[in-house]
Amino acid sequence: MELVKKKKGLLIELLGFLILNVLTLCKATKHTTTIDWIVKETSYTRLCSTKKILTVNGLYPGPPIYMRKGERLKIYVRNEGKYNVTIHWHGVKQLRNPWSDGPNYVTQCPIKPGASFTYEIVLSNEEGTLWWHAHSDWSRATVHGPLIVLPQLGKTYPFPKPCKEVPIVLASWFKGDVKEIIETALENGGEPNKSDALTINGQPGDLYNCSKQGTFRMVVDYGKTYLLRIINSIMNEATFFMVAKHNLTVVGTDGAYIKPIRTSYILIIPGQTMDVIITADQSPSHYYMTARAYFGIVYDNTTTTAIVQYSGSYTPPSTPSFPNLPNYTDTNAVTTFTRRLKALATKEYPVNVPRHVDTKMYITVSLNTRPCVKHSCDGPNGSMLAASLNNISFVEPKIDVLQAYYNRIKQVYKPNFPNKPPYYFNFTAENLPDTLLTPERGTKVKILEYNSSVEIVFQVTNVQNATENHPIHLHGYNFYVVGYGFGNYNKKTDRNKFNLVDPPEVNTIGVPTNGWAAIRFRADNPGVWFMHCHMDRHSSWGMNTVLIVKNGRTRLSSMLPPPRQLNPC
Repeated sequence: MELVKKKKGLLIELLGFLILNVLTLCKATKHTTTIDWIVKETSYTRLCSTKKILTVNGLYPGPPIYMRKGERLKIYVRNEGKYNVTIHWHGVKQLRNPWSDGPNYVTQCPIKPGASFTYEIVLSNEEGTLWWHAHSDWSRATVHGPLIVLPQLGKTYPFPKPCKEVPIVLASWFKGDVKEIIETALENGGEPNKSDALTINGQPGDLYNCSKQGTFRMVVDYGKTYLLRIINSIMNEATFFMVAKHNLTVVGTDGAYIKPIRTSYILIIPGQTMDVIITADQSPSHYYMTARAYFGIVYDNTTTTAIVQYSGSYTPPSTPSFPNLPNYTDTNAVTTFTRRLKALATKEYPVNVPRHVDTKMYITVSLNTRPCVKHSCDGPNGSMLAASLNNISFVEPKIDVLQAYYNRIKQVYKPNFPNKPPYYFNFTAENLPDTLLTPERGTKVKILEYNSSVEIVFQVTNVQNATENHPIHLHGYNFYVVGYGFGNYNKKTDRNKFNLVDPPEVNTIGVPTNGWAAIRFRADNPGVWFMHCHMDRHSSWGMNTVLIVKNGRTRLSSMLPPPRQLNPC
């Protein structure tokens, strides 16, 4: 009887993984195209001054990638810059292939100046807007770009085909050298300088000095529809986005379709992408497209603009119409929008939320401090700023976790990241005691069994009176957001309200200010996968961990072997 159960389990495991891999395996026998990228410094002028920034092929934002669902693509990256660099394909699951996922010292050693590395992007069921970015220090401030996944040939969108598709990349611009900004902040223990501008497709827009001439313009024809592929690559701010006098219809997020939402604004968090349809149905004129921050502890409170410009003959206004953006502190606007996100949940785009849970984790998300010699640092009371998950502040190892795991190298990481915080208290209370400020430091990872079902509840804490919305991103997976709320999570009452019918499927979740969010997924992608806050200052302080998903019992449910060329640390 036991043998029959084992055989049945093995068959279910194999069939499940074959379903996930069918698109990838079909492509495996075909020729895989390779494109060449050069990472190099290029001079750009913004905000009345010129500086050299790190770019891919001299472009800011970087070159867009267009692929079809299920395809593969190789990208040869040569680093001709001054600093180490890696590239991450944000939202690509990379089935069985963590070797090309990209996070520095997690799945690879960096590409050093003068060196190169070939990544392989392996698509499976992703479809929609994704993106790519550097994943080393703060290089992603300028090294980023769209990764657009189109439907398979012969297939179409689950909505009327738009007249045109337009990538909209939101980003941060710093007058200083971003590498020096974060290194100085980490050395001194204080907040890094906030950005000097937000940008739309590389341009700050009309409201900043020396910027009006370069403002991005989107020319539209009256009566036609356009698909905006919006990417928030901003370093540390969630943003409200609007187009004056135009409604928006959100049809997808993070490479998965949702039930269409008609709205006047969106809230998009760092790391997140959205597919948004806009119809040119207003009087021919010029209209501002705008984005500005939803508040945090420290944030760039400027507003970036682009112009939606109707084609045809008319007298343009002296100033384009400006939208009525939500206030910086409008948490109700954030909640109202976020609650409307629901998966499409159709036969072609099904929802497969785990009903039974094998592994439950309750993870506190905190901003902390660490002691500083002679109390001489720039953090509160002379301390150093820090951040943690379950009171563990992640320490970057000297060699990457993936190589250590695959080659069984000891003393690189510890497999004991906890399933719950070390102690419980009123996490969202005001004026919490100083005894809660200092986290443990270490490179701790969580080991998951292959094909196990996982539930994680993220709980924001008000340690330091420093709560804010935290965009938590998980590499290697999409997950279902089954619930969220404010205050402390109550497992008896809140669990009963979980949405297991049509929860949105995403790779980045905004855990609410002074609140919690619950996700579920099946651990069916073996490998080493980074999980971190996508506010880069928080990640730099240690708000990260690693999930290691063990191999299954078959070749097709096991991690691929490493590529022939791996960069040394």
